[in-house]
Amino acid sequence: MNFESRKLAINAWPESDRPREKMEREGARNLTDAELLAILIGSGSADESAVALMQRILADCHDNLNTLGKMSLRDLQAYKGVGPAKAITILAACELGKRRQMATVEAHPMMTSAAEIYSYMHEKIQDLDIEEGWILMMKQNYRLIEAKRISVGGLTGTAIDIRLMMKEALLRNTTVLAFCHNHPSGNTCPSREDDALTSRIQKACQLLNIHFADHLVLTDGAYFSYREMGRI
Repeated sequence: MNFESRKLAINAWPESDRPREKMEREGARNLTDAELLAILIGSGSADESAVALMQRILADCHDNLNTLGKMSLRDLQAYKGVGPAKAITILAACELGKRRQMATVEAHPMMTSAAEIYSYMHEKIQDLDIEEGWILMMKQNYRLIEAKRISVGGLTGTAIDIRLMMKEALLRNTTVLAFCHNHPSGNTCPSREDDALTSRIQKACQLLNIHFADHLVLTDGAYFSYREMGRI
């Protein structure tokens, strides 16, 4: 980046130098710390761009984000072009970075039984007053890849699109699939529509060589498993 670009407003820079466009084109990991922070604060001052401003602040922190995060709002506002809103944004970004470091990687639980599926899904359905249909896409060892809601408001023939369900499964390289839905009434007994849907899902899985693990009817406190009851 040349000296003239440092003085121009970012939207007047060559597109290849603009941090937002660079991030869209190359991904966040290819931006410098100053460029990422410049995206957050949006603008610099009349004398320097947002990137140049953040480069100057980071230089005073020996290019250490941890040191930047220890600055006070007053410290940051001592820089021309940094008001209260920008100072708060910078420190909020630093705090998020610290919290991400402390966070554990989200686990992908095992779903080897109806009880494990129910335990995982219970918090998602316990307070619902309408029916929702979910697919749980798993690896061959029954470790969850993703749980995805695919219908809301009942399980009629038009509400559940088997083709969409299978498309989602194939896109995620699913080898084991389970389906579940809730009964807000509290009655776990499956309906004839539930039976028909189970049969359709099972046939679709057989065609695509996906193991259909189970269909669960869930309530707040109990469940019905087609697999456990020997109905698939």
